[in-house]
Amino acid sequence: MSLRKVTVAVLSWNGRRHLEACLPALREQLRPPCEWEVLLLDNGSTDGTAAWVREHHPEVRLIESPVNLGFCAGNNRLVAEAEGDAIAFLNNDTRPRPEWLGELCEALGGASGDVAAVSGKIVDWQGERLDFARGVMTFDGHAFQQDFGRPLGKVEIPEAGTEVPFACGGNMIVRRDSFLDAGGFDEDYFAYLEDVDLGWRLWSGGERVIFAPGAVVHHRSMATSQLLGNENRGFLFERNAFLTAYKNYEEDLWRALAPAILLTLEHRTQTLMAQNNPGGEQLAVDPYAGHIANTPGNGEPQEPMTPIETTLAQKWRGYGPREFARRALLKAARMVVPTWGEERAAVPSLSDPRTLAQLRAVSHLLRNLDASTESRHQVQERRRRSDREIFERFPLYLVPTYPGDEELFSSAGFETWLPDDVPIVRASLEEIMRVV
Repeated sequence: MSLRKVTVAVLSWNGRRHLEACLPALREQLRPPCEWEVLLLDNGSTDGTAAWVREHHPEVRLIESPVNLGFCAGNNRLVAEAEGDAIAFLNNDTRPRPEWLGELCEALGGASGDVAAVSGKIVDWQGERLDFARGVMTFDGHAFQQDFGRPLGKVEIPEAGTEVPFACGGNMIVRRDSFLDAGGFDEDYFAYLEDVDLGWRLWSGGERVIFAPGAVVHHRSMATSQLLGNENRGFLFERNAFLTAYKNYEEDLWRALAPAILLTLEHRTQTLMAQNNPGGEQLAVDPYAGHIANTPGNGEPQEPMTPIETTLAQKWRGYGPREFARRALLKAARMVVPTWGEERAAVPSLSDPRTLAQLRAVSHLLRNLDASTESRHQVQERRRRSDREIFERFPLYLVPTYPGDEELFSSAGFETWLPDDVPIVRASLEEIMRVV
């Protein structure tokens, strides 16, 4: 299906320094096989992006937002303003090669009508290591860039036209009608995994996604996402992964995999709370294993715990002079410095930002359950292809990634939570990508 016009959509948030490489590279594109335009959304920047673009790149059609809409809503805004019947999404922190746009246009324009999107290849800024060629999705909605960070000479790059489960949102072209019919990027995501979610929706809706190895861009990996901070990214990863799984699994597979997905989310949250916060070890205490009343715990006789004292004299007798004095001094110190002695907390004290992000993700999912259920209903209403057919092409993965994952995933108990009839590939993180 030939293309009439293509819109190159670039989203930029405080990325003027990146545009100084990206926009000149777009100017140097070899003539694509159809008309094209560059449309840029300045997404609430405070670094003078809009003024710089108007002065140095008047050929760019500029849209300005007074606030940061996020990756998803920002790109949806670009699609709404686009004149093309296909949209080429390009990250602002990239440098496309001269043949980039032509390769994408030829791949999509020459494909059969059921191909909704084409994903290009992403390499590092020096052109030495792979950033993205194809991805894999885990059973709980997370995803990985296969062979990320490995030398290009040591990885297998898919051939032109190879089917892939999703296209990377930083280098892809998609038919405008297919994008809109699938619902576009889910704006509830803000950023991250939105391209995985879109790819799943395109496939379940009966369309396909393929790969174009000649459509190459160089990428400053993490250049924009670092502005969000590690903890805020962690919140988005956990929330969006669960939403991807919840919305997209068809009914029988959701019911089969939901227990393992929920157990994994709970285990990761518990592990972070226990390992990263003062007093976290208290979460492992069984109060009936010798800690209250006269319960024996491991079978050995235990002395009853000292009853609660109500007077200073009783506390003196119960604690003894040394412990009484220690507690009195600590209490006095805390009246002056409230955080004094927190490292000796008898109960968990939440102080780790990563744990807080995890709990915020869980809280968000619970608060927005009804809205997520409506999104799930809409996705399932337009289904034309079963998940089992999709996973025959692209099997689900189980990859230990978070603290405690190795122990959980290797346990006999966890194995009983996985359905027998869903093929799942077990792999280590080192097998998936380069780990520094």
